[in-house]
Amino acid sequence: MPRPFGFLLSPDPPPRRVGVVVAVALVALCTLIVYPLKQAAPMVSLGVVYLLAVLVVSATWGVWLGVVTAVASALAFNFFHLPPTGELTVRDSSNWVALVAFVVAAALASSVAEVTRARAREVEERRREADLAAEMARLLLRGGSLSEALPTAAARLAQALELSSAAIELEAVEGDERRVAFALREGASRLGTLVVPAGTPERDLRRLQERVVPALEALLSAALEREGLQGEVVETAALRRADVVKTALLRAVSHDLRSPLTAIATAGEALALDGLAAPERAELASVILEETRRLARLVDNLLDLSRLEAGAAEPRSEWTSIEEVVRAAVDELGARESEWALSIDRELPLVLADPTQLERAMVNVLENARRHSGGHPVSVRARAVRGIGAGSDGKLIVRVVDRGPGIPPAQLERVFEPFYRAGTAGGGHRGSGLGLAIARGFTQANGGELHVESLPGQGATFVFELPL
Repeated sequence: MPRPFGFLLSPDPPPRRVGVVVAVALVALCTLIVYPLKQAAPMVSLGVVYLLAVLVVSATWGVWLGVVTAVASALAFNFFHLPPTGELTVRDSSNWVALVAFVVAAALASSVAEVTRARAREVEERRREADLAAEMARLLLRGGSLSEALPTAAARLAQALELSSAAIELEAVEGDERRVAFALREGASRLGTLVVPAGTPERDLRRLQERVVPALEALLSAALEREGLQGEVVETAALRRADVVKTALLRAVSHDLRSPLTAIATAGEALALDGLAAPERAELASVILEETRRLARLVDNLLDLSRLEAGAAEPRSEWTSIEEVVRAAVDELGARESEWALSIDRELPLVLADPTQLERAMVNVLENARRHSGGHPVSVRARAVRGIGAGSDGKLIVRVVDRGPGIPPAQLERVFEPFYRAGTAGGGHRGSGLGLAIARGFTQANGGELHVESLPGQGATFVFELPL
């Protein structure tokens, strides 16, 4: 709640011209008040009425206007009330005493007011500096990038201190004719530099050096330490993630690579035996070829995953037919036509993508669907969906639908994690856990999205969405 007469000792007094008007008005008011009081008190003692005007003007506008008001009060008192009235003559020494008392009262009131005003101004500055420190702490320690927060913090500092500009640099900057540089240090080490314009008043420069710079040094030191700790946390998380991937990779190598190698070695030893009939030899040769293809796909998946994890899978985009990609993927799987139900719209538009990467993604999804389809045909549908509204070209959607056991809701996103194997697969259908992760990685690298829709017991639908 504002105080009734708070303006009297405010840090910033009203304009001087307002003070002149108020002084004249108060002297006239006091002159009028004295007239009815003549009947109740001696004339000389009524001079104290003018002290009201002297004290108010002195406390609000300072000593010089207070002295002027004191002189004007003495002259008005003398002219209008002291005999002979209507003349500026002083016959009684007590009148000089009244004038001196007015001037002394003006000087004392203005001095007290100046001291109080200076303290109020300092309190206001301290409050602003405390608010600035809190705002700077919020900006520099909230957890974002320090390099992005520094310009905002510098702008807030300039606004709070009423500077034309300010900058906080994380390097040593020397001052020149255009700027003043304050070194920000922590002990003997240099943290950065606070830079302000060269035309900044000396009082503000001293305030910056004595009160703002120490607080800024503490905040900047804490912000740099926080950023360093955050970097260590990110690095630790990356190392932990790499360790998890490495462990999973070793498991995949020890199990998934060993299985086809064991089958190939066993079939090769059997082929070396004498007395094998032609059908038996053909069956063993078929096992070797099948396990070799399986081994080759696993090696390709490991290489693809390593490129995706390293961010080195840059697509070589060209105008690509999705129908050709789907049919090439089906052919690569070497499956019978009865295993697939293709429904591809005629005259599908081309998409700008890497056909090799899209084919790898499609092969992995189709192979996963066939593995879980329970012997039922896998449905593949492709169609274009035109965009709605200006600037939207639509997208091409490919849906791969199986009639397997489905995926529990908790596993819908986890199936795209490397080396994750869904629990619904069953013992005879466990893959390496790489195919879907690679499929999503290649799809996203080409600007598309891959997600899955499923209800337990009702199969799963993998949906490719590629921009047109």
